[in-house]
Parts: sequence; C-alpha cells; structure tokens
Amino acid sequence: MKLISALVFLPLATFAADPLPDPAAVTAAMKKAATFATTKLAVHGGYASAWKKDLSAGMTEHGESKTIISIQPPGTTTLGMAFVRAFQATGDTQFLDAAKAAGKALIECQLASGGWDSDFDFDPDKTKQYYLHQQVLAGDKEQGKRRNSSTLDDNKTQSALLFLLELAHLPECKDDTVLQEALKFGLDSLLTAQYPNGGWPQQFDSPADPATPVKKAAYPKEWSRTYPKAKYTSFYTLNDGNIQQVVKLLLRAHELTKDERYLNSAKKAGDFFILAQMPDPQPGWAQQYNHDMEPVWARKFEPPCVTGGESLGAMETLHDLYVVTGDEKFLKPLPAAFAWYERSALSDGQYARFYELQTNKPLYFVKDTYELTYSDANMPTHYGFKMDHIARDLAKLKELTKEPREELLAKRSGPTDEKGWTKRAKGAAGKANAALQSQQPDGSWIKGDEIEGAEFTKHLMAMAYYVEAAKKGGEAFAKQRQ
Repeated sequence: MKLISALVFLPLATFAADPLPDPAAVTAAMKKAATFATTKLAVHGGYASAWKKDLSAGMTEHGESKTIISIQPPGTTTLGMAFVRAFQATGDTQFLDAAKAAGKALIECQLASGGWDSDFDFDPDKTKQYYLHQQVLAGDKEQGKRRNSSTLDDNKTQSALLFLLELAHLPECKDDTVLQEALKFGLDSLLTAQYPNGGWPQQFDSPADPATPVKKAAYPKEWSRTYPKAKYTSFYTLNDGNIQQVVKLLLRAHELTKDERYLNSAKKAGDFFILAQMPDPQPGWAQQYNHDMEPVWARKFEPPCVTGGESLGAMETLHDLYVVTGDEKFLKPLPAAFAWYERSALSDGQYARFYELQTNKPLYFVKDTYELTYSDANMPTHYGFKMDHIARDLAKLKELTKEPREELLAKRSGPTDEKGWTKRAKGAAGKANAALQSQQPDGSWIKGDEIEGAEFTKHLMAMAYYVEAAKKGGEAFAKQRQ
C-alpha cells in the first residue's frame, strides 16, 4: 500500500460557515471523502476501524494489518451504511459502487453459521482459519477446526445484516442474487439462533436447542465473588445492547420486507425482556443470564449483578416494541424499573454499572487485581464502572412514554412537505458545516494521530442527512438560502 507520510494534515476551517451550505458543495465534499476511502482505505471493498496516518496499516480492536477489515462498528458495516445513505440522498452512483463493494467484502467473510466475527483478515494464510458460507455453497462440507462462531457482541452481526438489508432493498440491487442470498441466509440463521424464551446468546454456531427451559429471572441462591473463568458465550446476553440491536434489525427487516417472521421474532424478544426483569427488590436487568435465568459472570470485570447500563437499553427496547405493535404489555415493566433507578442513583447523580444482587450496593473492581469491592477509589480505567449519561437518557425515555403512540409513529415517518424538510435541513446544517470545515484537503478526517472510521461515518452521515433534506425541501429550502 502506497505511503503518504509526506502529506500535511491541516484543517480547512479558516472561513465562516454558511448557515445553509450549498448542497452541491456538500455533495462534492462527500464525493471527495468517498474517493479517499475507496482508493486509500478499502481492502476488498471493506474497512478497518482506523488507520495510521501514513496508511501503513489498518487497525481494529483486536489487531492491525494492511489486509484487515472490521465488522465491529466503526468499520465496514457503518461506512457501508453511510455510502447507502449518501447514494439515497444524492443519486450519485459513486456512493452506490462504494456500498456494493463494502457489501461484497462482508459476503466474502460471512461465516457458515450465518453471521460474522469481529474482524477479518484477507491475508490468504489467515483466511484459512475460518469456515465461510461461500465455501459451503461451493461444496465444502467439512468444518474441521476452522472458526465458525457468529457473534452478536458489540453490534457485529446485527450491523452487518442491517447494512446488507438496506443495500439489498435499493432498487438497483434487487437483482443481485448473491447479495439477496447472503442476506436471507444471515437473517434465517439469526432467527434459528433465538432461544425458546426469546433471548439470544452472545455467540452462535448452530440453531438454539428447542428444549432450553423458559423461566422467569431469579436471584441465585449463592454466587461466587471470585471470577470462575467459565465459558459464557451461550448465555442470554444483554451486554453492549446485543439483543436491543437485534430487535432494531428485526423491526427494520419487517418494515422493508413485510415478512411477519421478523416482527414475531422481535415481539418474542420483548417477551424475553419481560421474563428477564429481576423481581423485587431490584426490578432492573442483568448483563447476562444462565439458562436458569440467573445473573452470572461473563468476563472477569462483569459479575452477576443488576446493571445500571443495559437495564436502560431493555426499557428502551420495550418502549420501541410498544410503539410499533401497540401492545401495552411491553410498557408494564417500566414503572417499577424507573422507580428502581430513582433509588439507585449515586450521590453525584451518576449510576453504577453494577449493583450487588438484592442489597443494591454499587459494585466496583480494584485496579490490576480485579477484586470485587464496594469502593470506587481504585478502579480499572478501561471500562465504564460509572456512567454519567444514564440520568439524561432516562429523562428522555420518560418523556417519550408520555407522548401518544400516534405522534411517535408520525415522527418516525419523517417530514411530509417541503416546509418540514427545510426545517430538518436547517437543523442539520451545523453538523454538515462541521464536516466541511474539519475535512482534510485529501477528503479524509483526522482524529488525534489516526484516520478514524468513526469520523468518516459521522461526517458522511451528517452531510447525507443535510443534502437529502435540502433536496426534498425544494423551493422552500431555496428561498431560505436566498
């Protein structure tokens, strides 16, 4: 890969921002960004999470290589989605071609189990480690020792399927049989991995056991305060919003395809969240449960607990399901959960990630030794053991629960006239200007010492959102720019 270490990375922001930037100028900046991404960053059409400034290697959470791509956001799935949105906003086939290439990269590394791993290295020696769906289609029926565990951790398989779903439903892709087959296989595999109670494991390589019992959440009679080093990937996992992201995918799949299987699966996941709500005195949710629906250990810094983090995600998902379906059973867990949050806030207004089972005392870990403790004086720094955003997000959810369902559905549908689209464009102009002003001369965005996929995605999405609104604003938008 060609090095560009001689380039000087300086921001362009030396001019006053146009309150409503010219959509043509914004589109030109988007095209420059897409050119940089596809010619300098892409590997087999896919993307790492970040790159060294000299482009000598791409980086993911788990490694770096000239030939690696990331499935975990940010990476191939999120940049691919940004290209889809850019094409929908502009109609420019440069973005469609970039999105198709990213989709092809994902299809190449889709596992035989239907989903994806965290990342994929296209180095021929490293690709041999995986058992891939395309190999099965070509007649390879013996997995051997090759890796085949699809993961839902950190929105990996979910974001891949969501991107492929959006790509496949562009009219220009309706006849792409390879894309359509990969999407269908992935969604079918996800549905079969759903447990009888509606939950999903963190990872799957086969259909869920239909004999797995359906139980309500319960406190274990006892639990070890010492990390047991047990395998946890088959447990029902709410951590990192895993099931929340699955439900979002399924609801969008139903919206686009009208296939009732997806809606039924999403509602079944709602039933799981209802089952998984802990009984008094802590009617929140755990990060992960064993098959007896008891909170259990995952990693050495994730103990059995009721969580101040993922409990909110469970509540948001239940509310989303109510809005989509109108079924008020999904709202019934919320009042008790809100009340639990109110009595669980820390003295500084933050919330602990972990609350001890039944006592509700905040739990922390000692840096380096990872001993459980009630003291926050010496915590590891790699994990959010305290969270300052929960109070704000709880307040937002509370306000949503007060709004009529019909109004919430209308808001999801977006503007219906030029005036509404113009209002959206005005609201989006600030982020579009930020993207324009921070873009480098070569079309990239820099954060710290790296070129970051997250910055690319954020700015491309912001500009696409603005251009779409400006275009649909029509004469009303044009008058605002005069």
